[in-house]
Amino acid sequence: MKIFNLKNFVLLVVIIFSSNFLTGCYYDKANIVYPTIGSVVCDTINVTYATQVVSIVNAQCNSCHGATTASTLGAGIVLSSYTSIKPYITNGSLVNSILQNGKASPMPKNSAKLASCSINQIQAWVRKGAINN
Repeated sequence: MKIFNLKNFVLLVVIIFSSNFLTGCYYDKANIVYPTIGSVVCDTINVTYATQVVSIVNAQCNSCHGATTASTLGAGIVLSSYTSIKPYITNGSLVNSILQNGKASPMPKNSAKLASCSINQIQAWVRKGAINN
């Protein structure tokens, strides 16, 4: 009885090669090999009012809470300067609003939450004392 013949050998070679091609190689998965490509790192260490917080507030809040729009669209709440935003930091309503946790009116009004990075940056700034830097 023959254990080895050419037909069995070819079949074995085909099985070995096809299993390697079908499963792929670990190194052809860029998101595993290079996990930071395509992802944005959220810096919550170097957060300042002048850099991140003003940008977030200008982009996300001041269409309703700006100096000229707050009386008609923003319930009189002005967030366009450090002086005007500070009371809402002190009483916790700004952070609770953007967290949409039920402790303050959820903001942005009738919209999805801010991006997680924006929320994390504002929270980090507040934890560091919410200084005008």
